[in-house]
Amino acid sequence: MNIVIIGGGAAGFFAAINAAGNYPGSKVIILERGDKLLAKVKVSGGGRCNVTNACFEPKELVKNYPRGSKELVSCFFRFQPRDTVQWFQERGVDLVAEADGRMFPSSNSSQTIIDCFMREAEKFNVDIRRNVIIKTLEPVDSGAAGWNIVFEDDSTITADKLIVASGSSEKIWDMLSELGYKVNTPVPSLFTFNCTDERISNLPGISVPGAVLTIKELGLKQTGALLITHWGFSGPAILKLSAWGARMLSECNYDFALTVNWTGKYSAEQALDIIKEEKKYLADKKVCAQALLDIPQRLWDTLLLYCGITPEQKWNDISKETMRRLAEELTRGQYTISGKSGFKEEFVTCGGIELKQIDFKTMQSKLHRNIFFAGEVLDIDGITGGFNFQAAWTTAYISAV
Repeated sequence: MNIVIIGGGAAGFFAAINAAGNYPGSKVIILERGDKLLAKVKVSGGGRCNVTNACFEPKELVKNYPRGSKELVSCFFRFQPRDTVQWFQERGVDLVAEADGRMFPSSNSSQTIIDCFMREAEKFNVDIRRNVIIKTLEPVDSGAAGWNIVFEDDSTITADKLIVASGSSEKIWDMLSELGYKVNTPVPSLFTFNCTDERISNLPGISVPGAVLTIKELGLKQTGALLITHWGFSGPAILKLSAWGARMLSECNYDFALTVNWTGKYSAEQALDIIKEEKKYLADKKVCAQALLDIPQRLWDTLLLYCGITPEQKWNDISKETMRRLAEELTRGQYTISGKSGFKEEFVTCGGIELKQIDFKTMQSKLHRNIFFAGEVLDIDGITGGFNFQAAWTTAYISAV
């Protein structure tokens, strides 16, 4: 039996290794278009590799997937983060959870994961072919007897079982489209927001742990840590917004208004009441002397200036209208976003093979036999935190059965 995997990334290797173990004596071949293998594994988590997340309840786990959550429920009951931890542990790699649930190899090096995959591939004599350019995919007898993979030089290999784990390769998506598959147009999913507003231009590095972010025109809202950067906004809350709003943000060309509640838990009215109360006790103190509402001091100072409050002014000098403006700025500040930036070196897309065309019990196509799909080639994506890799491991594991 010939088992051919298109793609030498995370899903491709995981599918190849598990397929080799499930079908002893079979020939397993990985076809990689480029020269580098496991490229995303290498850069994930800043080079540490965020393998998965310590969320071990499938129904909770799927809440971290803007696209694919419904389909992945049954899949996670078969192979979930606990199984991922065990799979690596059985191969000598311990995974350690951090406070936020992200799980990394105990070595804190992505090379540990790469070395594990390469050892397993060698153990099963997986044939890894790099710099391979596929010209066409042709089903043999409508796929009943396998698939012919035709290369650029017109040479051909036949696969009894074909697993497509080609990630966001537009060329493979085009080939699949010609075979009748509907491909949802890919757009970026995890990214940060560009903003040149004077209120944050001198505050890179400032972080607020529980900000509330809203994009009213799109009906999007997230709560979480917000980080000010040299180019605008980043942090978990921004990345979640970018994931859940990926397609809508693309459609508006990443030009929109972001409302920021720096206090997180307070409304403008509540913030105003607190400011008024504090004024009673701090009447002869400078407004800039002590930040209120758990706002970082440098951010407080900047927002005071924006509201017309100078460093010399005392609370007694502040009018009711100025206090109201400050409360509004702290809880309903409007920031114009104009563009996006990639999140470190990680790149995740929203888009891919439409999920209705896949049988998630096997990851086999509903259109053809003996062709299976795994990883980012599918229209599945998760928020940051190890969820995208987990979807890759799970779909690859099932496709290899």
